[in-house]
Amino acid sequence: MSNPVLQVITASTRDGRKGDAVARWMRQVAEAHGGFDVELVDLAEVGLPLLDEPNHPRLGQYKHQHTRDWSAIVQRADAYVFVTPEYNHSFPASLKNALDHLFVEWKNKPAGLVSYGGVSAGLRAATALKPVLSSLKIVPVLEAVSVPMFAQFLTEDGEFVPSAQVEASAKTMLDELLKLAGALRTLRAE
Repeated sequence: MSNPVLQVITASTRDGRKGDAVARWMRQVAEAHGGFDVELVDLAEVGLPLLDEPNHPRLGQYKHQHTRDWSAIVQRADAYVFVTPEYNHSFPASLKNALDHLFVEWKNKPAGLVSYGGVSAGLRAATALKPVLSSLKIVPVLEAVSVPMFAQFLTEDGEFVPSAQVEASAKTMLDELLKLAGALRTLRAE
C-alpha cells in the first residue's frame, strides 16, 4: 500500500504574507517524516471566488469548474495540515471559503493545525477553526503546532527556521496524523 497523501494547505492569500514560508517548512518536515506523500496546496494559487455554487456542497453537484478542480484536489488527500495565521482573533476568510466550497471530500480525514502569529501564536485562529472542521467531519488531532512571535524565525531571505521545540511539536503532530489517517481510511471505505 502506498503512503497516505498529506496536503499542507496555506490559508493566507494576501500580498506580503509570510505563511507560505511556514507551509514550505511544514512540507519539508512532513517529507522528512517519511510516512506521507506530501502535497503543498496554496489557497492563493487555487484562487477560489466567494462560494458561488447554487447547490449545497453536500450534494456534490458542482456547476463551476473552479469548484470541480478544488474538489479533485481535496479528494485525493488522506490527511491535511492547515497552516493559518490569526486575523482578528480567527482564521482567514480564504480558509473558511475553501472549506465551505466542499463537504463530502473532507469527510473522515484527520487534520493538523499549524498556527502562527504574535504573542498569541495564532491559538485563537486554531480554536475558531476546530468546530468548523468538526462540522465537516474532519477530525482535528490534539497535537498542534503554535508559533509565537513567528517573525523571529524568518531569515533575511524569507525562510522559516523555527526552534527545536516547534520542530518537535510538528513531528509529534505528524505521528498522530499518520495513525488517524490509517484508522479513518476504513470509515471512508464504507
